Amino acid sequence: MQLNHTTVPARDKHAAAQFFAEIFGTRVGRENPGTTPGRFAVVRVGGVNFAFDDVQDFRPQHYAFHASDEEFDSVLARLQERGISIAADPFHKRRGELNANEGGRGFYFLTPDGHNIELLTRV
Repeated sequence: MQLNHTTVPARDKHAAAQFFAEIFGTRVGRENPGTTPGRFAVVRVGGVNFAFDDVQDFRPQHYAFHASDEEFDSVLARLQERGISIAADPFHKRRGELNANEGGRGFYFLTPDGHNIELLTRV
């Protein structure tokens, strides 16, 4: 059994999905099966569909991704190219740093909608 999809609230689903796709080196893909066409902007990362939906009032969420060293380096480079700050901790107090949790590397960054994204190489 594995997670198939999750809904991600966004103020502008298309802009949020495009940001997500660019950072993770993928693209905005097909619609979520079984839903009205155009209801969601979908980005597939690691076998999971992230279905972005227009919501004006929401609490930012936390999404954590386990990545290979190569994927980690690629995402980090794309964030740096865009001038998006990272932090070693989930509260963003150790800005500009990586962590070494579980003997790997990790960091957090915020999406334009305020979702706290975590990337780690060891779980």
